[in-house]
Amino acid sequence: MKSIGLTATALSVIALSATAAAARDQIRIVGSSTVFPYTQAVAEEFANQTGAPAPIVESTGTGGGMQIFCEGIGEDTADLTGASRAMKKSEFDLCVENGVTDISEAMIGYDGLSLAVSRENETDWNLTLGQVFLALAAEVPQDGEMVANPYTKWSEIDESLPDTEIVVLGPPPTSGTRDAFVELAMHAGCESLEEVTAIAEESGNEDWVDENCSRMRTDGPFIEAGENDNLIVQRLNSDPNALGIFGYSFLYENQDTLKDVKLNDVQAEMDTIASGEYPLSRPLFFYVKNAHRGVIPNLQEFVDEYMSENALAPGGYLEERGLVALGDDERAKLQEAVTTGSVKLEVTE
Repeated sequence: MKSIGLTATALSVIALSATAAAARDQIRIVGSSTVFPYTQAVAEEFANQTGAPAPIVESTGTGGGMQIFCEGIGEDTADLTGASRAMKKSEFDLCVENGVTDISEAMIGYDGLSLAVSRENETDWNLTLGQVFLALAAEVPQDGEMVANPYTKWSEIDESLPDTEIVVLGPPPTSGTRDAFVELAMHAGCESLEEVTAIAEESGNEDWVDENCSRMRTDGPFIEAGENDNLIVQRLNSDPNALGIFGYSFLYENQDTLKDVKLNDVQAEMDTIASGEYPLSRPLFFYVKNAHRGVIPNLQEFVDEYMSENALAPGGYLEERGLVALGDDERAKLQEAVTTGSVKLEVTE
């Protein structure tokens, strides 16, 4: 849980970073592969509109981006990081330990975690979250116990599913997409299985699901494909039987070659993601190092562009790339808080 307090940017931090930071003329951004295409679009628009150097945007994954962002302040450190989940307490503590004490959090909109497959695959895919869990979990229930996952084909989980090998490409543990998938798909799928519920209740352990339903299998069917979601798209196009896990924007941008896998009878679309009907809906974020505002050239102007109606509003250029826009009131509050840097992030749990 987070608590937000109103404070001014720490003047001592700005003074410390000003001399070194002024030498750099390009904004440096790291973070989530899911947020990357949105930030890259803003960077291109910003450069076109202002003539300023385009920001350097690196796809490092959410966890990797947080580590880089929290290294400290000054010329050699990142200015922003994108994230496909909220900042963790441990990451916030690392920031504070390294002098990054004044941070603005921007929840830019919503995204869906998509399961997708090549359009060359003839199956009309529709999986329950329970089936997803049984395909990808390290351990699954059998005869009242959790055992090493024995399933190698989809048809072994349910005879109505294709008689093909389970091959699913997804993100590594450092990715916010992986964190979100474990929470939204694996935990929910695990809890939907009656046999699991009985085992958990018998254990008397309130944390049983977290402790027993979070691990992805490592025996082959689930393949960690790195932080570059475009590589997953390429693999799906070369292997019609493989499924891939990535942010909705990658499915949205590749609808000519990919189709989504329905989950619990719901298709991944902007409307279902915005309403929360799609079970793998999640918010997306970026974080700004406020000590760098007014020090790194054009950083404030870049933040203004990211928060603009042209970018974030329904019909804006980020929605055209797959971002699901915030409601008007929520968006207005966000824009005020982030453009002014007046709301200082605190992560207490």
